[in-house]
Amino acid sequence: MAHISHRLKAPLIYLKLGEVPVVVASSPDAAREILKTHDANFATRPWSPTMKVMMADGEGLAFARYGALWRQLRKISILELLSARRVQSFRGVREEEVGRLVAAIAEYSPRGEAVNLSQRIAELMNDTAVRAMIGDRFERRDEFLENVAEGVKISTGFSLGDLFPSSRLASLVGGTARRAAVNHRKMFKLMDYAIEKHEERRAAMTTDAEGVVKEDLVDVLLRIQKEGGLEVPLTMGMIKAVILDLFGAGSETSASTLQWAMSELVSNPRVMERAQAEVREKLQGKPTVTEDDLVDMRYMKLIIKETLRMHPVVPLLLPRECREPCRVMGYDVPKGTTVFVNVWAISRDPKHWEDAATFRPERFEAAGTVDFKGTDFEYTPFGAGRRMCPGMAFAQASMELVLAALLYHFDWKLPGGMLPSELDMAEEMGITARRKRDLYLHPVVVSVPPHVS
Repeated sequence: MAHISHRLKAPLIYLKLGEVPVVVASSPDAAREILKTHDANFATRPWSPTMKVMMADGEGLAFARYGALWRQLRKISILELLSARRVQSFRGVREEEVGRLVAAIAEYSPRGEAVNLSQRIAELMNDTAVRAMIGDRFERRDEFLENVAEGVKISTGFSLGDLFPSSRLASLVGGTARRAAVNHRKMFKLMDYAIEKHEERRAAMTTDAEGVVKEDLVDVLLRIQKEGGLEVPLTMGMIKAVILDLFGAGSETSASTLQWAMSELVSNPRVMERAQAEVREKLQGKPTVTEDDLVDMRYMKLIIKETLRMHPVVPLLLPRECREPCRVMGYDVPKGTTVFVNVWAISRDPKHWEDAATFRPERFEAAGTVDFKGTDFEYTPFGAGRRMCPGMAFAQASMELVLAALLYHFDWKLPGGMLPSELDMAEEMGITARRKRDLYLHPVVVSVPPHVS
């Protein structure tokens, strides 16, 4: 859908997908009307039959319907789970996991083997996110990742039952609701196991030097649940749903962005050379990269911004539903219409971006250029308005540290004598726009920290 509306060059498209009326906004002006002018009217989520199954035992922040529960979950996320102070508290986790990644990749260099960088980055982001949530790695990580991937496929596909929600036959023939129910049960059982292990570790844990036990995100949610006084009491189902939302926001999307960043860098040697020169000049031979080192790495930050432009985290922002009839760009939008904002098309529109199809981080160098904080509607990789992603700071901290380490410690070569122009850049569209095929690169060690393990 992202590609179709881009080719049609229409700012607003109306579709009928089965019984479901859909509007796709593909211009900054259309996005502004939906995300700002009529923000409150488009602040809820449509619930397909499949989504109802996925939300059966508790709503998380991402897909909760607009109302008291959503407002409460967003407040908890902003003030408790994803605040600047909380993000900073996990700095040690991020730095330790990046050190492990560097050590693992360094083993490939003397053997002359290519590393599956897509897999390594995905595992790193998973371990970092899970440690922030439950305080430790998850020994059932591979099973968890498989179920997350299956859940993404189920929730982003167009099943017969979702296209024809009034038809019981369509639901039975498609079988998606049944698959969703199985996936939902598996995910919640894994969450039960993770929380149980978390509580066992917490019971055996001693305090730190300051006499306190550092809270992870599950601790925070359980504390808030125990304190009570909420307009909508937090159930364990809600807590598990929030954890899964945070995992998706903190792992899947960041991993995809980093894979695309490295893909673009090896495809554009000039950009790679400038980025590595900046990182290595700033670090001056230090054994490791820390978050303190990132402050002045301006060009590297521009690379992430340009990656988010060409490969937005969510190519079609999570769908919204029209709560009451309204007019967008002079067109009537009926109540109940599902609305998508096509960030992918907007970010590649030559009307707003010079050399839109070219990876050029320098476009963001000038003062006053657009930013991703939700006020520039030609560039909204994290959305805008009430449903804007609250996890930008968490994602940004992780992505910058990982990218700096990959640029500092290694030079990178394409396998088999492949030319930069020959690298497969095909996308696989879902909730995120992943690489269709994993990225394999040869690492050449430049600087390896002496004490990583």
